Amino acid sequence: MPTPLDPLPFESEATEADLALMARQLGRTMRGVHSIARRCACGAPAVVRTVPRLSDGSPFPTSLYLTLPSMVEACSRLEARGLLAEWTAELEENSELQQSYARAHERYLERRSELGSAEEIDGISAGGMPHRVKCLHAVVGQALAEGPGVNPFGDRALELTSDDTTIDRCRCDLTPAMLEEEGA
Repeated sequence: MPTPLDPLPFESEATEADLALMARQLGRTMRGVHSIARRCACGAPAVVRTVPRLSDGSPFPTSLYLTLPSMVEACSRLEARGLLAEWTAELEENSELQQSYARAHERYLERRSELGSAEEIDGISAGGMPHRVKCLHAVVGQALAEGPGVNPFGDRALELTSDDTTIDRCRCDLTPAMLEEEGA
């Protein structure tokens, strides 16, 4: 039996205000929300943690999902530069990187299994793990939720975007305080 994982270091309860803010961040209502895995410096949700099976019965493999607009945009810019193909090619050639990324994949699966299961997605994590780099939004979500040293490509992406955005400095157009003022 595997050793249980330590709790996510930044995880907190998802409130109704968080759900409202995430709907504004993403332009849609979030489904299957379990918690907020990481927050911006202002307190806005940055990474949401979702259950593996939605209330309608659909399997949902992406358990850690980046929602913070500045980071979503930064990841999209990196993807547009063609880094996914470059990093996947590097992954194919580097056995140490393959091992590190495979560990990130296994941890993702273990973390998701803490919330339940959906046999349709057994063995499937997110972001292309463990054989390719497909979605920086997923691997950065994991890196932010777990902390440094878990996902090598998530860590790289965060390093490359640190001049534009960081979790420790708010760049939100809408903060929890602003949303609260709107409702007052």
